[in-house]
Amino acid sequence: MAFLDLTGQVAIVTGGAAGIGEAISARLARAGAKVYIADIDGEAARAAAVAIPNAAALPMDVTKSASVNEAIASVGKVDILVNNAGTAGVAAPVTEQSDAEWQRVVEINLFGVVYTTRAVVPGMRERGYGRIVNIASIAGKEGNPNMTAYSATKAAVIGFTKSVAKEVATAGICVNAVSPAVVRTKILDQLTPDQVGYMTSKIPMGRTGTTEEIAAVVHFLASPDASFVTAQTYDASGGRATY
Repeated sequence: MAFLDLTGQVAIVTGGAAGIGEAISARLARAGAKVYIADIDGEAARAAAVAIPNAAALPMDVTKSASVNEAIASVGKVDILVNNAGTAGVAAPVTEQSDAEWQRVVEINLFGVVYTTRAVVPGMRERGYGRIVNIASIAGKEGNPNMTAYSATKAAVIGFTKSVAKEVATAGICVNAVSPAVVRTKILDQLTPDQVGYMTSKIPMGRTGTTEEIAAVVHFLASPDASFVTAQTYDASGGRATY
């Protein structure tokens, strides 16, 4: 078997219709996996699935546990779960962020990861194999000003990843996180130019990352080759994070 080969495996990528999620979906499909592109935007998911061989759309609202459970049950066996769905939220001081905005960011960035993980772990336990990769952020380690909800939820994702990984460590299930620095995607449209400039200025390589660079790290962690790697956070930051 070739290194990082995913032939015969089934993967779900949340928020897989665009940006980092779309790049991850395409990469896993090229490696041989059957990829379900899970997205609240069903039309976008279907369009992405048409463009990616061996992919299918999976309409899902990660903020609703019933939607998550129904969608994942319709897939059946799941070998790989990539929790990529997320939102940056409003770029503003904490004193100017509303309850509703905080709730929205928490529901998507944190509860979405909890609901999907909870839905796939029993089946992975039963089969004695699974890979879960959660997309966190450097903001979850260092905190970005005017992005308190985003930073807090991504820190929570890192903690959640480490905790769940230890719960399932003897079950053949590896759970890891990837923490990108700023990557040029549509999510940046939610931020001000000053905010993007601040984040980019902290990257020693002096540039934003690409979606393909993040997908490459996810591919390794989603593969059988990552059999002794769990409860870890892999930075893809161009040198920004050093711990």
